[in-house]
Amino acid sequence: MDKDISIVGEPTVNPAACNFTVDRPIYEGGSAYFGNREAAEHSPLAKRIFEIPEVENVLIAGNQVTVTKSGFDPWPAIGKKIGAKIREHIQSSEPAVSPEFSSTMPAETEIRAKVQNLLESEINPALGGHGGWVELVDVKKNAVFLRLGGGCQGCASAKMTLKLGIEKVIRERIPEVGEVLDVTDHADGRNPFYQS
Repeated sequence: MDKDISIVGEPTVNPAACNFTVDRPIYEGGSAYFGNREAAEHSPLAKRIFEIPEVENVLIAGNQVTVTKSGFDPWPAIGKKIGAKIREHIQSSEPAVSPEFSSTMPAETEIRAKVQNLLESEINPALGGHGGWVELVDVKKNAVFLRLGGGCQGCASAKMTLKLGIEKVIRERIPEVGEVLDVTDHADGRNPFYQS
């Protein structure tokens, strides 16, 4: 069975993070972020991955596992260890995230209010200096859907702004947030990034 599990590792805009896509659902219909080993209490999969000393945080969503590492070991070396842990987990037949995890999550309305407050008080004032803004489109369970606008729409650095700026701040302040997803149509309009 070990050989039948296909996992593809792909780099992200953050050189310290790698996205592992598995050929089957891992955590269907949900997303769970674990910012450290202690936070992984309700995730057998995250606990396994955190056994690798270099692992800093883990995001599990659908058929993807995104891992951020520390240290200087290259991704190919760490990635093989992570792939082995994911395979070990799948063979165990344990859930990736235990049902108890959902009971620890705040309501969507609470997450929405916290994200909206953070966007208004910190993130949009910072983006405004560059002619951009971000709006909260929706919250489903603990997944947050954002739309970038102004100078951020269509910008070549929009993905980096989202992953290394906006998402980082959201994770620091609201750790219960799972996925942070960009629903912006970056190709919309005539040269949306340039404003005379």
